[in-house]
Order: sequence, then C-alpha cells, then structure tokens
Amino acid sequence: MPISSGIVGRRGEPVTHGIDARWTMAYAACLEDMAAGYLDTRVRPDVLAHPLFPVCFEWPLFLDPRGMPTDLDAGDRIRGVHASHDLELHQPVRAGMELTTHATIAKVEARRSGAYQLAKLDTVASDGQPVATTWYGMLYRGVEVLGGDRSLEGAPETLEPAPMGDEAKEYSIPIAANAALVYTECARIWNPIHTDAAVAAAAGIPEPILHGTATLALAVSRVLAECFDGNAESVTRIAARFSAMVQMPSTLTLRIGPVRDGAARFEVLEPEGGRAIRDGLLEMRCDGNKNRSSEAAQTQ
Repeated sequence: MPISSGIVGRRGEPVTHGIDARWTMAYAACLEDMAAGYLDTRVRPDVLAHPLFPVCFEWPLFLDPRGMPTDLDAGDRIRGVHASHDLELHQPVRAGMELTTHATIAKVEARRSGAYQLAKLDTVASDGQPVATTWYGMLYRGVEVLGGDRSLEGAPETLEPAPMGDEAKEYSIPIAANAALVYTECARIWNPIHTDAAVAAAAGIPEPILHGTATLALAVSRVLAECFDGNAESVTRIAARFSAMVQMPSTLTLRIGPVRDGAARFEVLEPEGGRAIRDGLLEMRCDGNKNRSSEAAQTQ
C-alpha cells in the first residue's frame, strides 16, 4: 500500500525501558569490544553502554504502530531497509538508567526505489534530561508516496559525501557466519530478515544479512580504538548512510580518514567493493567541536 506524506508531524506513544548491565554488557561483548568501561562492574556498577547502544531501546518503536505512527501495513514494514542513521548523544547511556523514547515522523519523500521515511526519536532520562536524539531513515522498496514530499522544519538533509582520499587508513573487520544471530540476541533487536532464511527470501534476499547497526557499531568501536584511545564516553554524534548488504561470513574493510576538529570520517566496504556504510561520521566532545543540538543540520 502507498504511504501518505500527511503522516509527517504525527507523534507516537512513548516506550520506557530500564537499562540493565546484562543488556549493555552483552551488546559490547557481541561486538567483541571488551573495553573495561563496558564490562567491569568493579570500576563502576553502572557500566557504560556502547555509543551505538540507543539502537537497542529505539527498535521496539518500529515494531508497534502505536510507537511508530506510520500508515504502512505489516507487509510493507517488513520490506523496510535501514537507509540512514544520525545519532546525537546528549549524555552517555549507563546501566541503571530508566529511559523513555518517543518517535515523530519527520519526513516522507519519494525515491527512485520507493518511499523514504525519516523518524525523529527523542530519548529522555527519568529526570527529564535529554539523553539521545536519532534521525532514523527507512527506505520502503516499491512503496508509493501520496501527497508529495513533505518534511518538518529543521529535519536534516542527506549527509554530505565524505571522500576518504589517499590519506585514509584501512582495517579489516571479520564477520562470522553467526554474527546476525548473536547480534540479534545480545542487542534484543529481533528482525527475522537477519536470522530467518525464509523471511529473507520472501523479501528478495538470498540469505539473511547482517544488521546495518551491527556493521556501524563494529566500525565505531574500531574508529574509537584507532583514533580516540577508546574514549567512548566523549562521543557526541554518530552518523552514516547504508548502501550495500553485508553477507555472512565475510571480511569488511574499514577506511578511516584523518581526524579533524575532534571528528573522524569513515566508510565500510564489503568484499566486492560496495559501500556497506558511506559518509560515516564520529564526533567527540572537545573544545571547538560544535554539537548538533545547537545547529541541527549544519553538516547534513
């Protein structure tokens, strides 16, 4: 069925999660990121969550029409592909927090391959302080847009291209045959297109593929380790576009450009050379580094 751009501005019902250490530690472990800050409860019982962990408590909104107030039916929803991701962390996520997230449909536009829907996900702590804001783009293949393109004021544009150039350094990221199954259980992100061969085939994909957020999280861990001494607590923004599927098993190539003003650009290539992640951006909290909350769309 088509999607109407009239849903832009519609706000869903909030979802609240208690963030427990078992969940945050499992997420870091499935990425094989064994940094003490994520895992050692002797240092702090409220262990730090991986910077991309918000995808875990945001995902349930996409499963419930009350949380994600789109007008797509279940058949069209399953054809959705994660196309873009732009996360701003207002404060680090830690075990023990109680977080409430609600979604607002921010943009609907027609693309050559289908309908693109951008949702704004706002998460606050129990004291009302902001924790994370994510602009989450989904592409629904073969779905028509009714009413023309529409977006909320302030909704970001597409991320600017980020050529890596000759200065980029390359690193290998191995993907195991069971990576999607492990990620699904540890992240608590259950989408059968990544783990059920029959569901993947029905969606036109020969075999289950790795979650885009898993690929992004693996890249973020490596960028942090190589460029910022693993300082996950200072991450303020993670952004990327997804443009190629990741098969399992395989070996990916992470390319990281020079760090400038507390920010690193990166991309991830699948074995055939396609960009699984393009225009990747990791920003850190530092002097002179502007935060997206002050200029909502300056680099998008």
